[in-house]
Amino acid sequence: MQLTIIILNYNVRYFLELCVLSVQKAIQNIDAEIIVIDNNSPDDSCAMMKSRFPNVKLIENKENSGFPKGNNIGVAQAKGEYICILNPDTVVAEDTFTKVLAFAERQKNLGIVGCKLIDGTGNFLPESKRGVPTPFVAFTKIFGLYKFSNYFGKYYAQHLNENKTGKVDILVGAFMVMKRELYLEVGGFDENCFMYSDDIDLSYMVLQKGKTNYYLNETTLIHYKGESTIKDETYMKRFQEAMNFFYKKHFKISVFFTAFMKTGIVFFSFVKMFQGKSKQKNQPDHYILISNSQQLQDKLEKQFKKPVQLQNIPQSFSENKNVEVIFDNNFIDFKTIIQLLEQNKNKKLTYKIIPQMTDYMIGSNSSNDCGEVIHIVDFNN
Repeated sequence: MQLTIIILNYNVRYFLELCVLSVQKAIQNIDAEIIVIDNNSPDDSCAMMKSRFPNVKLIENKENSGFPKGNNIGVAQAKGEYICILNPDTVVAEDTFTKVLAFAERQKNLGIVGCKLIDGTGNFLPESKRGVPTPFVAFTKIFGLYKFSNYFGKYYAQHLNENKTGKVDILVGAFMVMKRELYLEVGGFDENCFMYSDDIDLSYMVLQKGKTNYYLNETTLIHYKGESTIKDETYMKRFQEAMNFFYKKHFKISVFFTAFMKTGIVFFSFVKMFQGKSKQKNQPDHYILISNSQQLQDKLEKQFKKPVQLQNIPQSFSENKNVEVIFDNNFIDFKTIIQLLEQNKNKKLTYKIIPQMTDYMIGSNSSNDCGEVIHIVDFNN
């Protein structure tokens, strides 16, 4: 088998359904398998998986064992030569894995391959490519110096344009492709770290093996990002623990460095925490439905009590405030949806996707927003 996709889920049932649906489309012509590990979700994620995707291997953990251990459990049962670590709040294009695997096969000293990530409004996520967060690099990140010069831009690997493929040090755990043999050789994710620095640690351990990590710009996926992690006091505590874990494991720590990191981590954690607070959402004044279903248009107009314009697939959208674009996945594929998000990223539009054969729409209005699921009401029943 060529590829195993590992998806670790906790309590994001609707995003998981969308993710697995997109992955299934993307592996139709690949010898591949999907393994979903559920970390004891209190929602009906497992029931949904058994009903909607009965052929997908589902591992039901009896506790929330954290990101590293959960993924390690999945990899232990993987059969693929390559593995992909994939977050459940992502959407891949139909040709994502074909392109990534073709690129991987051309490399002679392959470490990890990552790709271009965008949020739910099409904006590039800079954590798609990063540098090793040495004390100096961490300093430039924590205090925002990376915004002013490429000299200070190593945290987000600003030497490499987001639209260029190239070598990078650190990749994000939302999407990582590597050989299963290499994953096992470095020991996988370190289970002493519950979450948040695990992807940095794994990337760094691969570099220490003399391998090369790559950022690939040839394919893009959506990472709703805020959905799988609520930014609260628990997040702040775990983020501090994670950064302390990475520095203690890989760097010699001085008294000055320890004091600096404690101050910086607290500051940065508070920033991240408040970034994650959901803002009051403005309700759209108008909707654009990319579909060929008059029946769906009628349903949405009755539900929203606002105009819903039915459109074929456009090249671009005009910039209109308080307009939401709804993609009917029964009509438009994931690759085209992702392309339209990228092409219209600065137009102040919001977007939702209606996954194929579902009765809800789903999306997120920013990289710090925890997302939204809207159930579609059938007024005829």
